[in-house]
Amino acid sequence: MIEFHLDSRSGVPTYLQLVQQVKHALQLGILRPGDQLPTVKEVVGSLAINPNTVLKAYRELDHEGLAEGRRGQGTFVSSELAPMPPDDLKALRSSLQRWIERARDAGLDDENMVALFADTVRPPASWKAA
Repeated sequence: MIEFHLDSRSGVPTYLQLVQQVKHALQLGILRPGDQLPTVKEVVGSLAINPNTVLKAYRELDHEGLAEGRRGQGTFVSSELAPMPPDDLKALRSSLQRWIERARDAGLDDENMVALFADTVRPPASWKAA
């Protein structure tokens, strides 16, 4: 079962963080159709967030056709996203681990690596215009 975590500094709304984590777990093959997502009560208890936030995330997953609620049973994964081929995933993970080692050798801590990665993936609008 997936265990959600939140990054309060990301600027991404809480419900979208939950949606993104489910999508990532589907792409990595961690979640598969039929798997149950944590109950709203479990997520609220572990993350100390409003139940409506979890419900909004689960509704979004339902709207996208990735999950479905079953009355009295919970929310279940109903579809899968095309997972990455295992060999590609292994190669990319290995490459990323080497990059992390080089970043640490250069003196970057986790926070600086995340910032560099985020700026590379989604550069600020002012950089795009330059």
